[in-house]
Amino acid sequence: MKRALIKNISTVFIVLSFSTITAQLQPALLDQQMKDFSMPSFEGKTVSLYDYKGKNVLIVFPRGYAAEGRWCSICNYQYAQMLDLFKKASQKYNLQILYVFPYSEEKSQAWIDAMPDQMVAIEEMKNPKDNTERSLRRAEFAKNYFTEKYEFKKGEVPTPFPILIDSSRTVSKSLGLFMTEWGGSKVDQNIPAVYLLDKNGVLKFKYIGQSTTDRPSTKYLINVMEKLL
Repeated sequence: MKRALIKNISTVFIVLSFSTITAQLQPALLDQQMKDFSMPSFEGKTVSLYDYKGKNVLIVFPRGYAAEGRWCSICNYQYAQMLDLFKKASQKYNLQILYVFPYSEEKSQAWIDAMPDQMVAIEEMKNPKDNTERSLRRAEFAKNYFTEKYEFKKGEVPTPFPILIDSSRTVSKSLGLFMTEWGGSKVDQNIPAVYLLDKNGVLKFKYIGQSTTDRPSTKYLINVMEKLL
C-alpha cells in the first residue's frame, strides 16, 4: 500500500510539473490572434502589442549573444536589413516593426553601441589579412551571406522602430525561444525568429531559425507580405 501511495504521489508530481511547464508556454498559432504583451522600450515608453491594432506588425527576436561577451554579428546584420525593410515597407504595407531583446536596457545599449564595429568586422571578414584555411572559409561565408555593405557612425545608429526590453524573458520564454544553450554556444540567447501579424493582430506567418544563419531575408519577407497582407 505504501508503494502504491508513493507511486500515486510521484504521478501527481509529474503531472503538476508538466502542467506548470505547459502553462508557461503560450505558442503563437497561425491564423489566430497573438496574445497581447507589454514591456518597456529602449526609448523609455511601455509598449503593448495591441497598441498597433490597425497596423501589420513584424516582431523580430534576434539571437543576441553568440557566446559569452560576444555579440552575434548575424543579428547586427539582420538589424541593418530591418532598417532597410522599414524604409521600403512601412508605408506600402502599413507595417510596424518591433524588435525584442532578452536583455536589460544596459545590455541593449551595449548591443546598439557595438553596431558600427560589428559592420566593420563583417567587411574585414570578407577581406582577410591572411590566407589561412580558416580565414578563407570565413571570407567565403561572409561574401555569400553578408551580401550588402552597411555602415554606421558611433552614436548615430538609427532606432526608427521600438526596441523592446524583455529582460525577464517573459515573452521570449512563453514562445519557447529563450535558451541558455543553442547553436553550439552556452549563453543567454534567443532562437532567432520573426512573427508577422495582420492589422487585426492575427498571426499570418512565423519563421523560427534552425541555425543562427537560418533567417528570412528582406526580399523573402517582402514576398510574404505581398501574398499574405
